[in-house]
Amino acid sequence: MTGAHGAAAPILPEVMSGRISYAEIATLAQVKRPVVTTWARRHADFPQPVGNEGGSPVFDGRAVIEWLLTTGRGKSDARQLRAELALHTLSFWCRRMPARTMLDGVTALIHLRYELDEPLADLGWDALLQRADEIDFEDTYIRQEVFALTSDDAAGQALAGLADELIEAAYSPAEAVEWVMEARRRLGCNDLAMDEPASAVTTTLARLSGIAALDEDSEDFIVAVPYANSGDLLVALHAQTDPEVRPFFLAAEPTQDFARLARRRMLVRGVQEYELDMADGQHLATDDWGYPRVIVCVLPYGAAEARSPLAVLQQVQDLTDLLTDHCAAVVLGPSDALVHALPPREEADRLRRSFLTEGLLKAAVNLPEGAIPYRPAYRTAIWVLCRTPEDERRGQILLADLSSKPLTAPSLDALVEDLDIFRTAGWRADGRHEPRNGEILAATGLRDRPGTAFAPQHRTAARRYTRAVVERPARISDLELRLAQLADKTRLELSLTAELKAHAVLRPEERPFRRTSVSVLVKQRRLRRLPGHRIASEHLTVDGHYPVLTPDEITFGAGGARRIDRGVLLTAYEHAEFTQPGDVVVTATPSFGACVDEEGLSVVGFPARVLRVRPDADRPVRPRVLAALLRAAAAEYARVGGAVRAARRIEDLPIPDLDQEEADRYEALLAEISRRTALLRQQTAALDDLAALTAAGLTDGTLTLIEPPASFRS
Repeated sequence: MTGAHGAAAPILPEVMSGRISYAEIATLAQVKRPVVTTWARRHADFPQPVGNEGGSPVFDGRAVIEWLLTTGRGKSDARQLRAELALHTLSFWCRRMPARTMLDGVTALIHLRYELDEPLADLGWDALLQRADEIDFEDTYIRQEVFALTSDDAAGQALAGLADELIEAAYSPAEAVEWVMEARRRLGCNDLAMDEPASAVTTTLARLSGIAALDEDSEDFIVAVPYANSGDLLVALHAQTDPEVRPFFLAAEPTQDFARLARRRMLVRGVQEYELDMADGQHLATDDWGYPRVIVCVLPYGAAEARSPLAVLQQVQDLTDLLTDHCAAVVLGPSDALVHALPPREEADRLRRSFLTEGLLKAAVNLPEGAIPYRPAYRTAIWVLCRTPEDERRGQILLADLSSKPLTAPSLDALVEDLDIFRTAGWRADGRHEPRNGEILAATGLRDRPGTAFAPQHRTAARRYTRAVVERPARISDLELRLAQLADKTRLELSLTAELKAHAVLRPEERPFRRTSVSVLVKQRRLRRLPGHRIASEHLTVDGHYPVLTPDEITFGAGGARRIDRGVLLTAYEHAEFTQPGDVVVTATPSFGACVDEEGLSVVGFPARVLRVRPDADRPVRPRVLAALLRAAAAEYARVGGAVRAARRIEDLPIPDLDQEEADRYEALLAEISRRTALLRQQTAALDDLAALTAAGLTDGTLTLIEPPASFRS
């Protein structure tokens, strides 16, 4: 490659020169794939193909971008187009050299351009090597990466030209580096993204630290990041810092090439070498620099089978040992150690409750699966800790549960605002504001209950008295009126003359309710769990002797669609059990479903299973009540995008433990609804709405069913 010094010189060998396909053009222009084909067919000036790859035509990327800029077609601006082309060009280099070598080399060259403040393409390759050696004479961030490209000087010079183009498109070297880092997954550098949280979560961790509120007058302003990984968290913290503030960043990363990359990313952002200490190991150099004002940490991932809650909590304890008065730490770690229930009074439980005893733990936030994209089934949680003097401790903690919410900007913004208000109020509840995704409660409520989960158990007043909640009795009355009108229409045919009345009112504050779950009901011997059976698809027919309840029948109501022959069942599935009348059949796959098998004599197909009530229990469970309350609870803890499972298992869904009298009333109400539904298909929608609305009110404790007035008893 001899034309690398000119502005218009190709940045790749001719054989690889920026070739892009129809699909990649669509991505560049931010349009649908067929639109590009239409452009090529209708417009004579559309660039002609320059080759063929895999049976599809490819085009010169520069020519396509010039055409898009000239014609104004597509939805991308010029800066986005040039950036996308440069990043696309990087993917071609991954075919010529290892992806990590290429990425490290390009980011090092961008940093070299930042240091030299002149185009790299104007310098010869030997001169670039000499300048890299002079600038990084201790070889801590760019020298090794630049010299790794010397095996192919032409390639190195071409990548230097590409670094220039990236900077011109991004307007700054720092943003150019971040563009390359954002493309690391598609470049094949998966190791750099493996243990990094999603960008929205990383930004939220930085915001929760309160670093933006610290000003230049803050003393000993040291920001510490143990386990810096490839530097995402450091970059997010620097982005949140006031430009007038110059904190000292203290970091550690045991993987040397990750540490070099993180150091490179920070220095190119304008952080001076004397404002950054990156230890190539696991321990922060606090003996040399002092204790940090802020610690933000993503604990290293560990497989569930090898992960110990005690070890995780000890890691957090080691971090809090570095906190002095009024200094804070934000930690992202596994939720099974930070917020889930632990075996009572064991060492891990005692250690976790000690954070409450010492007034260190200020907030615990349960996140959904997918917070770390490369670990989609890894459930995480956030702890916010702050060491406060004993006379300033308020004994309160903010608990938030986002496990069933997508990690969108509004939900994360609400979390940050709730925490900021809690912090500003001196770590106590502010009567003028109530958290939107959790509750503030006395820490003693958790500290004095060994093993309990660090998660909110009740709706807040703000969510309890929303307009939708307050209007529930009126909406139920409207449904009752609607049902009465439908009954009048079909009175002669079906002889339905009695009106349906739920007698639902807002639950008084002095009448609290208890919560329970399926697992608790099983332990109390009020329920039995029975597994479903693996039925081969070839044995399912439409005219068999016994109905088979699979997840489809339970979830979508396709009752009777699948059946099994008696002879096949008794020979191939001799251990199969039939359902009994009143069995509650539940499933979590593909989504939650629960139904009551009123007739019994059905076969339940795996992964569905049976919850069988024990009629001889002291307080027997009502099947219809159980199914309705489980449906309402599951709707609140549904699986979010990016997660593998729902936020909670069926056995752990919180449901009200209604007293016998109230359960009987609700059971009677559901029985009447079921009878009318069977008789009047026209009333199905109205009855379902009534059942769901009543269950929602009972589940969140905002409704209760009262004794009907004397005029209704007859």
